[in-house]
Amino acid sequence: MNGPVGEQIGDAAIELGEVGSSLGFLLRMAQVKVFDQFYDKLAGHGLKPGEFTLLWVIGMNPGVRQGEIARRLQIKPAHMTKLVQRNVDAGLLDRHVPEDDRRAVNLVLTNAGEEFVAEKKPEFLNFIELEKITLTGREFEQLISLLRKFNGMECRA
Repeated sequence: MNGPVGEQIGDAAIELGEVGSSLGFLLRMAQVKVFDQFYDKLAGHGLKPGEFTLLWVIGMNPGVRQGEIARRLQIKPAHMTKLVQRNVDAGLLDRHVPEDDRRAVNLVLTNAGEEFVAEKKPEFLNFIELEKITLTGREFEQLISLLRKFNGMECRA
């Protein structure tokens, strides 16, 4: 549907007009919905989507450079520095400066970080399954494929 979109909120219909067909608007609304669901299910476990994703990806790429992972996950350098420091302080991450490039910082999970990710992985993966609840399997796969294409990401599942 490319025309105006209205939404029923309480007793009033809220007209969205053309913004209801805006990719940015719809992505933002989807993000809010997913994050709300995430916090409802997992916030009590000390998980935030971005922080857990960072730990997950570092665990899958031990020794990854902080700048490279920040670019890949599109995290601003200042925010990345804070995220890394928070996880170092929590004992979940270690930073290593390579001898051959003193400007670089490589990141690895600590043993506690590996245990944390392993412990929370089932809940996180279960949440990913819950994201699919309003779409058929085929619709969900199509959405993921289109978002990967839109974001310039390789088409791997």
